[in-house]
Amino acid sequence: MIEKGKINIRQFTILVILFSLGSTILIVPSALASVAKQDGWIAAIVGIVLGILPLLIYIALGTRFPNQSLMEYCERILGKWAGKFVGLLFFSFFFLLAALVLRNVGDFITTIIMPETPIQVVHLVFLIVIMMGISLGLEVIGRASEIFLPWVIFLIFILITFLIPQIDFDRIQPVFEAKMTSILHGSLSVLSIPYLEMVVFLMLYPYIRQNKKVGKALIKGGLLGGGIIVILTLCCILVLGWDFTSRHTFPSYTLAKKIHVGEFLQRIEVLVAIIWFLTIFFKLAVCFYASVLGLAQIFNLSSYRPIIVPCGMILAVLSIIVYPNIVYFRIFASEIWPFYALTFGLFIPLLLLAVSSLRSIRG
Repeated sequence: MIEKGKINIRQFTILVILFSLGSTILIVPSALASVAKQDGWIAAIVGIVLGILPLLIYIALGTRFPNQSLMEYCERILGKWAGKFVGLLFFSFFFLLAALVLRNVGDFITTIIMPETPIQVVHLVFLIVIMMGISLGLEVIGRASEIFLPWVIFLIFILITFLIPQIDFDRIQPVFEAKMTSILHGSLSVLSIPYLEMVVFLMLYPYIRQNKKVGKALIKGGLLGGGIIVILTLCCILVLGWDFTSRHTFPSYTLAKKIHVGEFLQRIEVLVAIIWFLTIFFKLAVCFYASVLGLAQIFNLSSYRPIIVPCGMILAVLSIIVYPNIVYFRIFASEIWPFYALTFGLFIPLLLLAVSSLRSIRG
């Protein structure tokens, strides 16, 4: 194996939770409200229910090939050359996802926090930390996730608790005003970000101890992360209203500005920034790790570490040119990305599972 480190079931579950929050907590509430309006939280629930289907497909694939990663059993199922071609397609998906996540970091910081800072500098600083983490291996990333998860949960609890006085239930009425087609359309945002993106965890499957329990851990992590997304979306609509939520690119950050406790506790939006930086770090780390590990396995390299820096340099450039501006990204995330993610997160894994079953190939 290229990767010598192992993570346990607990660390894997935590990584799934942090990955599912990642860029979702800042971007998805706006996409949900813009389509389903005040029923955006219902669309989020529908998206979670639909998201269970691809997770079941990943569990089935991982169970059939418990000691191989996605890239390795692509070749086993489809043959050497067709398998390598499909593996390269998956690599392109993971790498593009990493570029989009890195660009989310740059857009957020240069739009909200430090507007005069060049986005290239932000990307470079964040990417250096990611490359350092990846070079230390999967085991270190898993242990770090255990350290930071309690802080993420604590900060989310503080945020929601202090928002309770600002809640107005009239803002979600009338319930089910949006058409079912609008709710289903909105649910694609949650289905594609993050559930279809979780195909990346098939790269981690052989490096998990007690991998017979991975299926339950994946479902558990996905549901817990999805529950937090529903709660934050509901808070955005109840406090800000669906109209403001739909028009603002980062409504969750603006949500924290509404906190006023007496005259001594206010403007604590840094809570959301800290939550987002921690969760998106692990999402980007998992995506970039899967990219370099997959590329090393496709070309039969003995280690993935020598290609971390070259891939990081390409990633930094790609994150700048992947889309022109943040306005385009909102259209891209809601209208284009869901169908692109369906191809790699549902259709190709389903095809691999079907071919494997027909040929009776098992791990």
